[in-house]
Amino acid sequence: MRVFVTGASGWIGSAVVDELLAASHEVTGLARSDASAAALEAKGARVRRGDLDDLDSIRLGAQDAEAVIHLANKHDWSNPAASNAAERAAVQTIGDTLVGTDRPFLLASGVAALTQGRPAAEDDASPFHGPDSLRGGSENLALEFVDRGVHTVSLRFAPTVHGTGDHGFIAVLAAVARQKGVSGYPGDGTNRWAAVHRFDAARLVTLGLHKAPAGARLHAVAEEGVPTREIAQAIGLAFDLPVASIAADDVHDHFGWIGTFFGMDLSATSIATREILGWTPTGPSLIEDLDAGAYSAR
Repeated sequence: MRVFVTGASGWIGSAVVDELLAASHEVTGLARSDASAAALEAKGARVRRGDLDDLDSIRLGAQDAEAVIHLANKHDWSNPAASNAAERAAVQTIGDTLVGTDRPFLLASGVAALTQGRPAAEDDASPFHGPDSLRGGSENLALEFVDRGVHTVSLRFAPTVHGTGDHGFIAVLAAVARQKGVSGYPGDGTNRWAAVHRFDAARLVTLGLHKAPAGARLHAVAEEGVPTREIAQAIGLAFDLPVASIAADDVHDHFGWIGTFFGMDLSATSIATREILGWTPTGPSLIEDLDAGAYSAR
């Protein structure tokens, strides 16, 4: 199958490209830099130059493909409106291009703010609609294309997709701990974060391409929820730092922008996903990765 991947050189995308190539798919990755293009070509993937703002390149990539996996995101936390607008425009472009083709369109989403007081499940609809909402309401926008002949599948990733080399949320928390000289957690540290190892997440994406029905919401979640206190304790152990509770009023000042997320309960299940795909995570847990030096050996 000819598969077009945005975010192909990113943390999750690069692992997904490896899985797709291993499954004998013909992969074309969107690359915005010479380094990203070279990395994709070295793996045996094809390259289409462009970025999330280059809608013409995204449109052509989708036209030429038999399936699209959209993993790119600007992740500009200083300007979330710009990230949301770019995400919505890219999803709209891909959806419009695939109308009436019944081709698979898999897109990255998340489990944040889907529920309150319980782990999010696959049948929980996203509350985010419209261009001004989180991710520009891209999940709901993409799922609207199911009725227009697009085989849309939402890939809801855990807030931490961890592993050696990760530069995401856990790496940011580790950097804050080193800067502050203390590994903090919000309040009593009982709020939880779902987690999944990078390689398990990549395998889920490939299985989703092969097996997921149109309109499915898949949860890339291996651990339903790791308490933030345990995360902070593991970071403290990794960097030989004291561990302390951070009062609710001080969370933003202590952690910066990531404090908003670290103070949230982002737990989620993946029971339905495992049944649909036959997916069984086998990678190390988040705490095992931290204890093994995945974030301190840098």
